[in-house]
Amino acid sequence: FGLITTNSITQTFNRQVVASHISRGTAFVFAIPDHPWVDSSDGAAVRIAMTVASRGGSVGILATVSGEFPGDEHGTGVELSPQKAVIHADLTIGANVTDVSALQANRDLSFQGIIPLGDGFRLTREDFPRLGVNPSRLPLAVRRFVIGKDLVQVPQERHLIDFFGLTEEEARSRFPALFQHVLTTVKPERDHNRRDTRRKNWWLFGENAPKLRRATRSLARTICTVETSKHKPFVFLPADWDFDHKLYVVASDDAFFLGVLSSRIHGTWALAAGGRLGVGNDPTWTNTTCFLPFPFPATNEPTKTRIRKLAESLDAHRKAQQAAHPGLTVTGMYNVLEKLRSGDSLTAKEKTIHEQGLVSVLRQLHDDLDAAVFDAYGWPHDLTDEQILERLVKLNAERAAEEARGLVRWLRPEFQAVGEKRKPAQVSLLPVGEAPEAPAGKGKKPARMPWPKAFPEQIAAIRNLLAQGDGVSVKTAAAAFNRADKEDLAASLDALVALGLAVAFEVAGERRWRLAGRVAA
Repeated sequence: FGLITTNSITQTFNRQVVASHISRGTAFVFAIPDHPWVDSSDGAAVRIAMTVASRGGSVGILATVSGEFPGDEHGTGVELSPQKAVIHADLTIGANVTDVSALQANRDLSFQGIIPLGDGFRLTREDFPRLGVNPSRLPLAVRRFVIGKDLVQVPQERHLIDFFGLTEEEARSRFPALFQHVLTTVKPERDHNRRDTRRKNWWLFGENAPKLRRATRSLARTICTVETSKHKPFVFLPADWDFDHKLYVVASDDAFFLGVLSSRIHGTWALAAGGRLGVGNDPTWTNTTCFLPFPFPATNEPTKTRIRKLAESLDAHRKAQQAAHPGLTVTGMYNVLEKLRSGDSLTAKEKTIHEQGLVSVLRQLHDDLDAAVFDAYGWPHDLTDEQILERLVKLNAERAAEEARGLVRWLRPEFQAVGEKRKPAQVSLLPVGEAPEAPAGKGKKPARMPWPKAFPEQIAAIRNLLAQGDGVSVKTAAAAFNRADKEDLAASLDALVALGLAVAFEVAGERRWRLAGRVAA
């Protein structure tokens, strides 16, 4: 037997640290995942995890702290609630969110922000006149800077001098006043940096997040959230801003993804898969645990449109109320929302926040959004958190198996699938038999369906058409869609064949397609 303790306050809980102590054929027989550790009244406020492992075991006792109270002079008193079950590497029981795979469909979209590494990069409004900066028309080398507090507290205006993509000579010749400011305020400090790249490239940030910049280059806005906070809002922010490394950016301008990430389903996943950090034991959201393995729903366009509208309304509501009440914070609104859901009475201060933030409206928006996202997954609305996790773990395994066969449901195929040998699949494949009906037109014939502009939606539209018949030719497909190019139709049909979702055959010398598994008429 061995006792292992890990400090869960100085770093996000590291599963690998614990798992490395457990070899094949060994399992936890006892664990306390989150325990206060205060040696004395003036000791460090640290939280720890404790585990005992044994070879050959499979079922153990997980003791969770259900209550904390002042103890004697040696520390804090606790009340433990034990449960007997298989204990996973993250010291949980039930759905094993550690036994999941990173999905190719989610890759290259979620990143942490920049690290300036030099106070001289930071600018205030008072610096603008001296440096010749027009606040109404900022030069390309001056960018708005956002940090974690701006998402959950009162947003502040910050700016950075950002020479990313410029050589030293280019920065000096194009922006001489800004260059001199960095030369005199940043370079002296960087000259002593031990890392060669940071010392030699002193006019650039310590960490420039080039992958993030590349992913957001073509976007006007992007999704952003804070790494560590009690509440985890996902918001739209301009894509040409600089984001602090304590923020995570999901490089998409699609409100569908903002809505799914803001839903109870993703929130339940993130709380279970992410770590904890800080004296407040606040949850952390990371790319590797919360985003890459998370399976987004495959749904129809009407449901996606409903989620988009609700997500846009949610984002606009919070921003509008904060703009109308400068002291209002997102944290304050969501603290009040928690009390509304629990049925607790509001204090006078909380009643003010409720009125300023229109928190009951915020609650309704979240409730409607949650219902729409449950519909997108095709799941009942009354699932427990544990049932949600079980279904997500299962769906992750199904998606990983699909990707092993070559089907990747890219979230941004036009960006992620560039250079891929296979045609990009998409998120929104409709189940067979759920093809939308074409709207009725004048006369007896139904009106043609609109032909989508984006390739992923084109594939989905063609698959839905195939679900309605036993054989479709390019000619009959062209008759079903308005303004559809025959080459695009043929490419979409062949893409479904390549993905194993359709087969091609000939009738009287004419090439036709049908869904895989169907018998030709």
